This record gives sequence, structure tokens and C-alpha cells, in this order.
Amino acid sequence: MRRCKFFSGVRNFHLTLFHRCRRIAEIRRTSVVTCFLSAFIAFNHSLILVKSGRRLKAATLFKKIKGMTAPMQSVNKRKHTVGNGKVTKKQHRPAISLQQTPEEEKKAKAYFQPKIFQQKYETSLKHQIDTSGPYHWGSISDLFNDELLRNVRKEILENIHFTKKETDIYKVFQSGDLANLSALSEDLKKKLPSLCKVRSGLYSKAFRNVISRVTGCGDLSGSKMDISIHLYNRTCHLLTHDDVIGSRRISYILYMPDPDKEWKPSYGGALRLFDSIVPNVPESDPVAKLTPQFNQIAFFHVQPGVSFHDVEEVTATKQRLSLQGWFHIPQPKDEGYIPGEQERTEAKSTLELLETRELREYDFPKFELSRIPEPVVDQFSLDLKKQDIEYLAKFMNPVLLTQESLNKLQQTFSDSSVVDIVSFLNDSYAGAFRKELKHFELNEYPHMPSKQSEIEFPWKLAIPSHKRRYMYMDGTSQQDITTSASIAKLNETYPHEEPNFELTADMFRMKEQSENRKEIESKADKDATTCNSVSAKLCDLSALFKSIAFGKWLYRVTQLKALRQQILVRRFRPGHDFILATKPDKIESEESFLDGVLEATLNLTPTTGWEAGEWGAYELCMIDETDDKEAKDEGRLNEDEAAIYRSSETDESVVYESQACWNKLCLMFRDSSVMKFVKYISYDAPGSRYDITASWLCKDEDDE
Repeated sequence: MRRCKFFSGVRNFHLTLFHRCRRIAEIRRTSVVTCFLSAFIAFNHSLILVKSGRRLKAATLFKKIKGMTAPMQSVNKRKHTVGNGKVTKKQHRPAISLQQTPEEEKKAKAYFQPKIFQQKYETSLKHQIDTSGPYHWGSISDLFNDELLRNVRKEILENIHFTKKETDIYKVFQSGDLANLSALSEDLKKKLPSLCKVRSGLYSKAFRNVISRVTGCGDLSGSKMDISIHLYNRTCHLLTHDDVIGSRRISYILYMPDPDKEWKPSYGGALRLFDSIVPNVPESDPVAKLTPQFNQIAFFHVQPGVSFHDVEEVTATKQRLSLQGWFHIPQPKDEGYIPGEQERTEAKSTLELLETRELREYDFPKFELSRIPEPVVDQFSLDLKKQDIEYLAKFMNPVLLTQESLNKLQQTFSDSSVVDIVSFLNDSYAGAFRKELKHFELNEYPHMPSKQSEIEFPWKLAIPSHKRRYMYMDGTSQQDITTSASIAKLNETYPHEEPNFELTADMFRMKEQSENRKEIESKADKDATTCNSVSAKLCDLSALFKSIAFGKWLYRVTQLKALRQQILVRRFRPGHDFILATKPDKIESEESFLDGVLEATLNLTPTTGWEAGEWGAYELCMIDETDDKEAKDEGRLNEDEAAIYRSSETDESVVYESQACWNKLCLMFRDSSVMKFVKYISYDAPGSRYDITASWLCKDEDDE
């Protein structure tokens, strides 16, 4: 095993280690020598472990020093954390008791519109909820006294400072000095009197009883308050999740956009509800939608694996202000408290079920790597022949095929386990293809698919929507993944099928030839373009990645021998697509592979302006620091579980970031500690993100 594969070279690593230790020493106010010597001893011990066949990663070493990690490479760093919903019991902190006084309870009823407590209205509301779908939910218009809520909105905008928070699952503005309203300081109470009244009203016994009766959810806690302020501006969003954390029983959102202007559906920002294929697996398209209006509250019973919803991206230059929170299961000393009820609910939490083997049966595309025939594998370590170079030169930049370039690429990859190659495709091929892809983006016919039913084979849809959503081609047969029955049948009879991108490309070219141009132009215009030609070329490039010639080139750069592979063509559509943070899946096999995956991503986004990352579509890798965060948070008294997924205070965990771009290949060896995601692509983006991604399970040549 080559040491530099995981340690960036002994000398370079020691220098990096010294500078990192100096920073840690400044924070700890201790001697840099002490820090460095401790780390140096640990590092040299790790080399012994490597010799014996065990690997102690650099990231792990830094965690031992201070719970930090060393970056492989970082481009345009931003603060990030992972919001994939992995929450453990350690993160459920003790509740702060905020039981309202009898005087507050008495006053609270007057804050609402009188209809709320009338039996006739309650009966009508209960019927609305009982007949709703995809699961029981409801909404109330004109909830509070109009003047009171206008004052709340004014107080918030005048006194609260909002900071943008962004993770793989959301982009939203939250109050930096007021993460949660459950424990307001005396100073803030004086500035926010109307807000305090609304909070008191929401958690009053009278209103809690109404919500309990109309939803049939059972009693609600009067002591555990969970309410925060969210501001959604243009491009803000929250992706699909089910809200199941800890003791949550009812989720609610009180909307406060501009009270004098109707919020139109075209503005985005709607609450969207998703049905489930089976419990814990949401469908891709929402089946219910609520456009927010001022003084309107939406609420639903939080149910593990059922209550999936999202917040549609705000597409207008408007402010979607809201109070968001939860009513909880009764706590000790609360009326209706049942010992053990919360623990039983937590045991059902979807957040602890997301990665079970049964649920992975509903993941598409599956992480199934085809075995490369042994005679082919044996050729990878041979020198590139003239015919290999001629074939590769049809697509690749000829500079990348020279001995000098190969040596430089090998050294860079050996040092860092990652290398970015700009202008991977040759100018002639790249120029013509980019022009064609741009033309298709501007004149796509039929229009860009926005629903699962609109996606036509050989393109497929990645599911489920609480993990991923994008269009892809994998060179295999058509699959019916619309129902639980069809997926079950597919999994039972799933044939071993070798991907054939050459055949897929031929299918597209046959469709292109059979197109009736006059019919298309009569329905659209003379520039209308189907996806057939560009899809065929994307398949041609995918076939390049599967070729023996490319396997030789890959081995020459990485010194890793690929044994299994998976190639995907991907399209991420504006306003729709993303991948939440995941680690490399483990493959059960008797074969011995390196602990990680060799990955290549060829960026083929033809449009420009992505550099700032404001439209999303960037690919980001980060170290999974879940265990460190749990240890840090344990015992900390903080009621704010309202942060559905918290933002990181530092960017130390980010190890690589790449914006959507044209004609750049990233080669990376990603071990099991590194998570990767593709950020949701904004509706404002000038076009789709296109890429070809390849994954290989490998052996190190030194192991043989």
C-alpha cells in the first residue's frame, strides 16, 4: 500500500501537520511543540499500521488532536454541514420548562380570531383534516388578530438580524441572535411584545386542545415549546423530509408574508406534501400544495416515514417570513403525560431507519458495480499502444496523453488523492458538443421534464426524493419504479445486465432519424430540438470511460487497478434536482478491495455564471463529523431542536468543492469517511448541470 495514497506524502504531511498544530496551540494556549510532538508520534505510528495492512487516515489523526480534519483540496470554501437527517438520541437535549402562567393562559385566547374556539368551526376543520391527503393535515386562515400579527411582522423585521444558512438540504435565513423563541432574553422581550403574545397564544392550553382534537393526535405538551423564525428569500428552499426528531407530535408553520399583497403560486415557497411508495420512501412528485398567505397556519401530525414534505424554492424577489415550530409529546408533569411514550415514538424515527437494507431496495440507481472481465483488467497495467492513443485522442485533449503530463498527473494524484483536469476533452470535440448542448438547452422539445411521468427512457429518474432526485442513463433496460409492487417485482427478478452505452447511443440516433421535423416544427418552432442527438453523444463519452484504452490511462494516472465499475450520465434540472450527502456504499464481496471508491466526474455544463455557487449545482465533499458533534453537544442545555438540520460554525470539514462547469474531469479516491453531495439546482439557474460520473472498486498495484 502506498503511504502517499492517504497521507499526501510524508514530508508534505509533516509540514501540514506542523501548521495545523500551530493553529491548535493558539486556540488551546499551549505549546506548539507539545501539539506537534504528540501528533508526530501518532503519525509515525500510523505508518507502522499502514505497513501491517491497516490504515489510519489523516482525517482520523486530526480528530484525535482536536476534532478537526485536514483538507484534501478546497475550492471556494463555504460554511457547510450535512442535513441528511442522521440524528441520534445523544442529540435530544433536556427540555427547558416554559410552562405558561394562569394569567398568560387567560389572556392568550383573546389574541385569536373568535371563530377558532367555536364548535361549528372546529367540526368543519376536523372534517377538512380527516378528508385530506396524502396524510392528515390542515390549515387555518385568519388565525390571529390581524393587527397583532402585523405588529409581529414589524417587530421581527426591525429587531431581528437574519443570516443565511445553507446545507445540502436547505437554504434559508435564520435569526443569528434568536435561534429559538423558547427562551427569550428580557431585552428581546421588550423589543418583541407582540411576538411574545403570539408565542403565548400558540402554546396556550385552549389552542393546543383545539389542535389535539381536530388532528386526533393525542395530548400536547404545555411546557416544551419549540418555535423559530425563518425567512425565505429568492432561491431559498427546504428539501423533502418528514420532521421526525425526538418528541415532535405536530408540525406547524405560521405564515407572515406581506399582509397587503397576495402571495401568488408563481412566487414559489409553497408547502408541498408527498405520498409514500411504502413507509419511509416518499414519491418524487408532491400530491398536495399550500400557497402561503398572511395570517395562515398549516399543520400536520408528525408520523415516522409518512409526513414527508418540503418547502418549494422561492422564485420571486419577495420575503416569505414565517414562524415555524412543533408541539411535542407531553413531558413529565404535563397533563396527559404517559411514561415511555416518547421513547416508543423515538424508536420509530425515520431518521434512524434511512439506511436499513430493506429501504435500500427502493434506491435507484442502485450502487451496483459491474465486474470487469479479468482479461480486460490484466490489460490495464500495460503501456498505452498507438491504437489506444488514437482512440483516446478522438475525445481527449492530446496533451493529457503525453508522457510528461501523465507523470505530473500521477504525482498530483499520489500526493492528494484528487486531481482536477481542466479541458479534458479536446477543443474540436468539446467546442462542437458544447454548441449543440447549448442549442438543446434553449430549444428543448418537448419541454424539460418536471414530473416523473414526463421522463422518457433511456433517461430514468433517481429516487427516493428524500435522498436524491435527478435524471440519469445507465445503459441498461427500462425499469418500472412507480409503485411498491413494480419495485418489489423488479428487485425479485432483477437480472444481471451489463450496461451497453453503445446500444443506447444507437437507440437515440435511430429516434433522431425517425423524427418528423415538420410535425415538431408545427408544434414548436424551427429551432425545436429533441434530446436524441445530445443524449447519443453523452452515451459515446460514457463508452469512452468503459474502454480498455481509458482503463490503461486511468491506471497510469492513479496506479490503481479497476476491478468493478459503474458509469452514469446525469442531468440535474433547475428547480428540481439534487443529491443529499452520502458516504460510499459498501459492497459485500469475497474479493479484497481498497476501503473506498475511485471516482471520476466529467463536468459538462454548457452554460456559464456558476462560479459563485448561488445557483447550487456544486459538488462538495466533507468529512463525516457526526460522532464529534454528538460528543460536543451532549449535555448542552439548548431547547432548539427547531433547527431541523444545524449549520456548521466552521468549514473545517470541507475537503473538496467543485462548481458546475464545462469540460473538467475530477479524479478522486474517496474513502468511507468522506460524504459527498450535489447541491440543489436553483430555479434561477441558466440551465441544467450535466455530467458523467464513474465509480470503480480497485486494488492497489502494491497489494498484488
